[in-house]
Amino acid sequence: MSDLIVALPGDGIGPEVTEQALRVLEAMPVDVEVVELPFGGNAIDATGSPLPAETLAACRASAAVLLGAVGGPKWDGGDVRPEQGLLGLRKELDVYANLRPAAQGDVDLVVVRELVGGLYFGARGVRDDGTVFDTCEYHPSQVERVARRAFELARTRSGSLVSVDKANVLDTSKLWRRVVTEVGAGYPDVQLRHALVDSFAIEVAVSPGSLDVVVTENMFGDILSDLASGVTGGLGLAPSASLGDEGPGIFEPVHGSAPDIAGTGRANPAAMLRSLALLLEHALGRADLARQLAAAVDSTLLTHPTSDAGGSTTTAEFGAAVLATLEEESWARTPS
Repeated sequence: MSDLIVALPGDGIGPEVTEQALRVLEAMPVDVEVVELPFGGNAIDATGSPLPAETLAACRASAAVLLGAVGGPKWDGGDVRPEQGLLGLRKELDVYANLRPAAQGDVDLVVVRELVGGLYFGARGVRDDGTVFDTCEYHPSQVERVARRAFELARTRSGSLVSVDKANVLDTSKLWRRVVTEVGAGYPDVQLRHALVDSFAIEVAVSPGSLDVVVTENMFGDILSDLASGVTGGLGLAPSASLGDEGPGIFEPVHGSAPDIAGTGRANPAAMLRSLALLLEHALGRADLARQLAAAVDSTLLTHPTSDAGGSTTTAEFGAAVLATLEEESWARTPS
């Protein structure tokens, strides 16, 4: 029986980079069925909801979700926003561990970001006096499970883990540090270090090559992973995998919808293709194919740079170049 892959192209450059990923997936020796469904702003236009019931049901029944990008100025200021669909999908699938690798040259680090708790999911509102508030909350179990995921990852790499918080100020960070320390007692083979988010940001900026696995809460992880992407080539190259304990994961590039270049053929699909590599590894169990795809993307970035890297390769040309590299593998078949 084929594995179901739900593709959510979304908005802006999302459909363009998703198209290249699906071209590559079609050439892979994997038994999958792909269905494309509305999501984000285009779903708001079609159904009034950024996460239609049909889309959510298909995602729940899938082996993996491949997501392009959501949002754009067309939907700014509205009561219903595309980003609500993204947060809702993460919550519904309970993909609490967001893996964001950043690699270039001597740098090879992974930020493990808690994804379904914290400030982005806390109570928010406006009081009668005009005060606006957003609430950051964490339960010990939320911290424990993402910490355990990070320790498990660290022991397969260098055995080094940095936990990032703001424990000198925030009660949620004090909880974070305590729980991570407790979980760490069960991983004597992993060296744990705690760091404060402000000083740690300097480490990411000036000495990223000294870092391996980083675990942190939702907002800190959002910011630090973007910083890590910036020092390793930019958001156009950064993939992510959002994983839970059961059910499908969500695989998406870190970059946004970039509406200013949508439709111009200038979008760099490398981050989406690297996200597909993560899907192959984590959802389909094909780490071998994931390595081959990642290597093909790396070589294509050198030989066929897109406009953001100082070249002129179009989105479709980049996808074709990756396919040409993969076709040298004995398993590849000619894509339709």
